[in-house]
Amino acid sequence: MSAKPYSIEDLLIGKTYRSHNRHDEGVIQYATPRPDVWYGSEFEAYAIEVSPTRGIKNFWATVAVKVGA
Repeated sequence: MSAKPYSIEDLLIGKTYRSHNRHDEGVIQYATPRPDVWYGSEFEAYAIEVSPTRGIKNFWATVAVKVGA
């Protein structure tokens, strides 16, 4: 039996996103890497499209994902 590999994008989609600064929340619909944004040597940045729980229009945000030890 072999393990099924998942991409970070696959793992982000469907998760709940909550912003403490913008007071926005919703469900992540799409994710793509943002190699132009640097959060540190153990992190990768991702642009995410979020379907809001309140409101109509989807919005975009950038999140940091820890990939190092």
